[in-house]
Parts: sequence; C-alpha cells; structure tokens
Amino acid sequence: MSWGLLVLLLLVNSALANGRGDRCQETQRHRVARIGAVVDLTSRVGKEQRIAMDLAIQDLLHSSCLRVNLDLRDSQGNSAKSTAAAINLLNHKKVEAIVGTLTMQEAALVTEIDDWTANFTILSLTSIAISPSPASLQLPNFLQVANDIVIHMQCLAALVGHFQWRKVTAIYEQNNDFTSYSGMISILSDSLKLVNSEIEHHQSFPAFSSLSDPDAFFYEELKKLRSKSNRVFIVTQFSLNSAVFLFKKAEEMGMMGKGYVWIVTDEIASLIDSVNSSIKYNMQGVLGIKTNFMETTNNFVKFKTRFRRLYGLQYPEEEENSSPSIIALRTYDTMQAIAVAMKKATSKHLSQEIVSTKFQGLSGMMEFKNGMLSPPPTYQIINVFGRSYSEIAFWSPSFGFSDDRNNHIDMKKRTHQNYVHVLGPINWPGGLQAAPKGWTLVNGERPLQIGIPAKGAFNQFVKVTYDQDKNRTHISGFSIDMFQKASKNLPYELPYVFVPFNGSYDELVEQVYYKRLDAAVGDIEVLAERYHYVEFSQPYISSGLQMVVTVKPDKLKEKWMFMQAFSKTMWLLMITIHLSVCFVVWFIENEHGENLDLKGIGAILWFSVTVLFFAQRERIQSNLARLVLTPWLVVILLVTATFTASLTSMMTISRVQPSVLDVETLQKINGTVGCNGNSFIIRYLIDVLEFRPENIKRISSISDYPKAFENGDIQAAFFVGPHAKVFLACYCNGYMKAGPIYKPSGFAFVFPKGSPLAIDMSKAILDVNEKKQVELLEKQMLSSFNCSTSLNLNDGPIGYEPFSGLFLISGLVCAFAILVTTGRIASRHLQNMSCIRAILIKTRILSWAFMYLIQSCSKTQKQCPTSSFLQGT
Repeated sequence: MSWGLLVLLLLVNSALANGRGDRCQETQRHRVARIGAVVDLTSRVGKEQRIAMDLAIQDLLHSSCLRVNLDLRDSQGNSAKSTAAAINLLNHKKVEAIVGTLTMQEAALVTEIDDWTANFTILSLTSIAISPSPASLQLPNFLQVANDIVIHMQCLAALVGHFQWRKVTAIYEQNNDFTSYSGMISILSDSLKLVNSEIEHHQSFPAFSSLSDPDAFFYEELKKLRSKSNRVFIVTQFSLNSAVFLFKKAEEMGMMGKGYVWIVTDEIASLIDSVNSSIKYNMQGVLGIKTNFMETTNNFVKFKTRFRRLYGLQYPEEEENSSPSIIALRTYDTMQAIAVAMKKATSKHLSQEIVSTKFQGLSGMMEFKNGMLSPPPTYQIINVFGRSYSEIAFWSPSFGFSDDRNNHIDMKKRTHQNYVHVLGPINWPGGLQAAPKGWTLVNGERPLQIGIPAKGAFNQFVKVTYDQDKNRTHISGFSIDMFQKASKNLPYELPYVFVPFNGSYDELVEQVYYKRLDAAVGDIEVLAERYHYVEFSQPYISSGLQMVVTVKPDKLKEKWMFMQAFSKTMWLLMITIHLSVCFVVWFIENEHGENLDLKGIGAILWFSVTVLFFAQRERIQSNLARLVLTPWLVVILLVTATFTASLTSMMTISRVQPSVLDVETLQKINGTVGCNGNSFIIRYLIDVLEFRPENIKRISSISDYPKAFENGDIQAAFFVGPHAKVFLACYCNGYMKAGPIYKPSGFAFVFPKGSPLAIDMSKAILDVNEKKQVELLEKQMLSSFNCSTSLNLNDGPIGYEPFSGLFLISGLVCAFAILVTTGRIASRHLQNMSCIRAILIKTRILSWAFMYLIQSCSKTQKQCPTSSFLQGT
C-alpha cells in the first residue's frame, strides 16, 4: 500500500513539474543547476538531508522555475568514499556545487587532486563549524552551513560553570580528522577555564561501523570511566548510532544512576525527536544543548507536514519519529541559497554570490561571514525525561541563560537566584532532584584518608591520644572541630577517617601530593611553595609569623612614678589654673583695701596654699570669692581622687617592656631563637630573616619554651599567629609579643591538585565564619587555660581631657568674677575721686610727688606751687 502511494506521489509531482516547466519555457529560457550531494544514507542525518533536498527541488521548480539536476551519492559514513564521490562529481558530472557532510579535511583533499577551486563550491552541512584557520583560508569556496564551534563550547562551559562542576570528562567519536587535529578538546578546555573548571580526562571512541564487537569495546571503555572519581560526562561529536549504544551500555552498567551527569551536544540533542521511547528511557536525566529555531511559523508548519509525509513514505519503519531537525532545515535553506545565487551569477562567481546572500530561512537567518553562518545562535537546554524531554532554559552568547527565547537576563543584573529560577526544575539521572556534586570517591564507599599531624608542638589544634582500654585512637582539637563543622555544611555526605602522621608538616603535604592521602587537616600554614603541589581551601583562621620574648620591669621610671599619674600638660594646667583662681580670690577680697598687707606674689602663693588645704588665714567674706572657689574645690576633689587611684594602680601593677625589641636587635647580639622544629618557620628564619642555622633551636612542645627561656637557651621564640595566642594564654605572665608580624597568611585544609573538595570546603568554611562559629571555637580553646595577666603594657598617664569640662566652668566663673570686680572698682572711683586722693595721701605717694616738684622748680628758678595746694588736696 505504501509503495503504491509513493509511486502515485512521484507521478503527480513529475506531472506538476512538467507542467510548471512548460509554463517556464513559455516565458523565458531557464538555466539547469547541476548540484552534487554526498551524504550518509545509513544515518538519520543523511536521511533527513535527502528528504529536505527533494522538497527543496520541488519548491525551486515551482517558485523560481529553476531546474535542478541533483546527483546524490551515498558515502556510507566513510571518509574515503566521501572524498572519492566528490572528486567523481566534479570530474565526470561537472557539478557547480556540492552539498553534504564533507569536512574541511575532505574538501582540502579534493582540491589537492586538481585545481577546481575556481569552478565549484562546497557547502558543508556538519553540525558545527570550525573557526577560521590558515587551512580554511586556502579554501575560499568552502562554506560551512553551521555555527562556530567556539560558541557551542561556551554554552557547554556556561552550563558546567552554573552547577560549579570543577572537572569533566569529554567523550567523542573519532570518525574524521576534525576531532584529532582541529583542537576541539583545546577549545572546550579554554572555555571551561573561564568558569574555573577543566577537563580531567578525555576518551575517544572509534567509528561505530568500524567496531567488530561494539558491546565488548563499549563495556571496557565505560568501565575505565566508571573507575574514575569524576562523574560529569560530556558527549560531543558522536553519531546518533554510537550515542544510542553508549547510553544503552551505560544504563546496563549502572552509570545512569544517582550522582552521574550526562550532557550531549547539538548533533545528538537535535535528533532526540527521531529516536523511539525505549532509547529515551536509557537517557533519563540527560541534559542536551540543541540549536533553537522557530517552530510556530506557517512556513515551518507546512514544511513539517510535507516532510513527515515524504519521510514516512521513503522510510516507513521510522514513520513514528519523522519530525525534521535543524539538520533538515539547514539543508533546505542551503538549496534555496544556491538557487538564489545561481540566478545572479555564473559558476565562477557562485561562491561569492552565496556569501552575499541573506534571507530568513526555516532554520533562521542565512548569512555568511568568515566561511560560516554569522548570526549567533540561541541554544535550547533540554532535559530528557519520560517519553520526551522538557525545555529548562535558553542560552545565547550575548545574554547568557534565560527562561524564554525572548526574555534574556541582563548580564549586569544576573544573580545566582536568577540561574536557579531559569535552570529548573531538572530531573537528574536516578531520579535525583538536587544537582549532583559531579564526583564520587574513587573506590566506591571507601572513606577519604585524611592525614593529621600527630606530633605538632601545639596539641590544642590537633591532639592524638590512644585509649588502651577501648583500643582506639581519640582525635580532637581546634582544627579537627573546624573541619567537622565545615563538613556538615557541605551539600553532601563526606565519609572520612583521620590518619595520624608522624612526620613534618612538609612531609604531610607531600603525602597528599603523591596521592597516598586524600587530604590533610590541621594547623597547616598556607605557603606559596606548597601551592605548586597541592590545593588549599579557604583559610579558616588568619595567621602570620610573630616573635614572643620575655618581659623586664621598667626600672628607669619607678623613681618618678608618681609624676606619671598625670601627663605634663595636665600638671601644667593644674598649676596655672590654681594660681589663677587664687589670684582672683585675693583680688576680690582686697577690693576695698582692707587686706592690703597681703601684697604681691608672696601673698598670692600663701593664699593658694591655704585654699589647697581648705584652710584660710582669714575668713573669706565676699560671696563672689566663694562663687569662684566652689567649682575649683570640686575640681581639686576629683583630681585628688583620680591621682590616688592612678598612683595606686601603677604601684600595684608593674610596668614592663620587652626584653628584645625586634629582630635586628636579636641579630646584633647574636641571640638564639626557638621555634617548632616540624614547621616551615626554620626555613623562613634562615632564608628570609637571615638567622644563622646554629642560632635556631628546635622545640617540640609548648611546655619546653619556658624552660628554654629560663635556662638562657633562647632569647626569643617565633610562632605562627594562632600558636602565639595559645602560648600567651597559657603563660600569660612574663611574656609578650615584640616586633612586626611577618608573612601573614592562615591555616587551611590541604587537598590534591584539582580536587573539587577544595572549592566545596572553602564555601563551607565561609558559611561557618558567617555564623561566628570560628570565634566561638577559638574562645573556648583559649579560655581553658584560666591564666590572668598582671602586666600593664598600654596604660599611659592621665591627660586633662576627663576634667576639661570642670576646667572650663571654673575658668568662666573666674573671668566673670574679675569682670564684676573690675567694674565695681572703676564705677566707685569715677563717682568719688576723694577716695583716690585718700589712698594717695595714705600711701604718701602725693607727698613724695609734691616734694619732687618743689626741688625741680627751685633748680629752674620757676614759681612753685604753695603749700595751699597740698592743704587743698
């Protein structure tokens, strides 16, 4: 029945074509386009290309009266046959253009046989296009009807980076020279580096048709991949047949379960609609990157109907899954582009006309630049689930991810919440709802072997004890507690066991580098030279090299210790204000002249002493004087109490200073220093601070440092910051820090190079820090020593600032009293000049002046004043 329909359809099409041809001949002479095609008719891609070409030829004859002579050759997926078919088409059929899946290497080989580059054009319909290279520049008539592979790999990297998978495994099929020599792995690697990820391993598979026993081969290769810790697999440049067999075998081997991640690229994702349900069930949870195209236009709907009808007729066994993919659409558009170009140019200029062609096709905008499609594509992220798949996001190189092809997220406004909203929900392999971590332990359930320093000088950070009764080792300490809290913040369970290590810290780091240990935990300093071998997590506590020395009393200042109760400014200010207040009181009390026997500075000093000790030689009678004294007596009372308290504190607590000020002083006296013999400090003291090796004493325990100081074996000790805190908390009397902090860094956990745990643990440490748990653990560690210090290292003399308010009030009152008193005196003298004369006479000043005047007059023989003047006055 189906064959009868096919024959009938072909007859009808032929009749219509002849009718249209007659009409075209009646209007104008038409050119016959000789086009060759090389496709793999054994593959789904080749079948779709064939159907699309047939539909394009029908439409071209109907719309543009262009007769197309199509010579189709089957390459059967063999590169040699593809090259031979292309050469035959050019040599014997004299075709003007070749359409098909010829690669750049195959096209280059064709041109080497003979120089036809000026007489034909090759349009490659591969799934991706190679970026321009020296080789491609030598093929000006070679056009790739595909998008740049770099953009495709950027989309892959964006997907990997979103889920923070730090390592991936790339799987590809080596069926042509492209995967071997064009650098696909390099392009993917460069893209992944931009999102802090990398290719841990890449595995090539031979062409499926070349395998004699595919089942055994796929089993062995997948077994190798399963033995590795990485669980993120990117399947790229795979034929559909190979991909179908790959996922079937992976399902049988349990590699499609929980914890696995599979991502397929465009050449597989675009053909998901063409596989049956049983194949999709083997791909549950797979993510795919598929070139997006508009499926709602009228032209596409009509094309899809015709395509399904014709495909079902020619391949009835695949009729159920006969929807066209992007491959069929681009093939159809390519035939249209050739037809438009042929109407404008001769064969010698055909490629130039095709390059200049620009129109909106079924697959999108047809426009070429640098020998490939220039419009940047939009990719559709799909998730295989059930009998079909779901669209979970779109991605474009300009805008990144979006939840709709027309609703992109601004790059500047993008946040993690946007990504979570856009990329989801996703059904992962094994039915897992949360994103897999992307790796697992190498040997199944074997816990991580985490090394810890068993002989550290400070067991407050890592303490290893053995319980003979219970026959087990007990491990505790600040670093252990910190690791356990950080592990609880990981988004997954982390099985591990601690392995005590008796060597140095450098040797412990080397064990991680040589993969004898999976990680290392302890008070391990982050050093630049160690970064060459291992990865460090985020430091969980800051550090830096510090010098600790003994203290000595400040003997030079004990004799005049009482003077240090107040600052020099305070002493000077007290004396000045006190004398000023006493002068003001004396001035007020002598306003009427009753106490003029208290004269000069001596009187003021005597009065100041009486005021200071609250004793008066005479009773103060003026209320204004009492007003001046009141605030000042309050000041004296407070200052006296403060002076007593300060002096008592200074006499009770000894003031000390470091016995050695800095490293330069140590080196001048050729002093000996002590440090942890298992740490990097020895190397730093010799290489950086330039200490002599014979002047460095290795100390293995915190309790050995005080003995070394007392015996004079060392004059200073060097600790990393956290160790210095512990030492000073344990021995808080008699020791202090001195000099600067050298080489600040921190303590961190150690992992092998490239371990994803380093990133995850860093984030977990930041979470612990934000919850203030690190400060709590450190406080608990230091508080266990119960040591109280009596050193007064930072107390200085008391300044005038605490009393400045009272000083201001007292000064204002004095100023007010002086103004009032001066005003009263001036007013009284102006009203009664006799008071002035009386004072002058009483003090005999006037008599002295009159006698001096008479003597002066007698010498000059002038008339002198008489005694009546004196009597009158």
